[in-house]
Amino acid sequence: MKYLIVGLGNIGYEYEPTRHNIGFRIVDHLAKSLGISFETKRYGTIAKGRVKNAELVLLKPSTYMNLSGEAVRYWMSTESIPIERVLILVDDLALPFGTLRLKPKGSDAGHNGLKNIALLLKTEGYARLRFGIGSDYPRGGQIEFVLGAFGAEEEERLPELLERSCEMVKSFALQGIARTMNQFNS
Repeated sequence: MKYLIVGLGNIGYEYEPTRHNIGFRIVDHLAKSLGISFETKRYGTIAKGRVKNAELVLLKPSTYMNLSGEAVRYWMSTESIPIERVLILVDDLALPFGTLRLKPKGSDAGHNGLKNIALLLKTEGYARLRFGIGSDYPRGGQIEFVLGAFGAEEEERLPELLERSCEMVKSFALQGIARTMNQFNS
């Protein structure tokens, strides 16, 4: 079975350390753990690897966050992967920092990347792993917060959280979403 694992983020050096790019960081961590590397392809960079009997196609869209749906739709078609085997990795302001929530579907919750994916796929019925980035910002400071870097204490916790995120991705591919949610969602 083949799975499309999409880390959402923005391309460019200036965006690398930002909270909004946690999806990229998760797929980078996963690729490193699988010993695979990314190649520049159409609409993004792709890395392919295996976890037991599951083939993972890791995608970091090059379309910028607000047009992520173009890359997702293209790679689903190119790799013949149905929506049931797509997992989107995304930052979430509504969850406290470090909270990881796997969901089989849901609204975009104001996230422009998810909004564009739902628009182009014509459904909100795709799995997503939401990575809580918290909401510790002053009124009107949401954009600066999301496009800001993690604090020192948060960076200290990231390796453990990235590892747990990767375990959730692997479990999604090997056990399915229901068992993974039961095991990891707290």
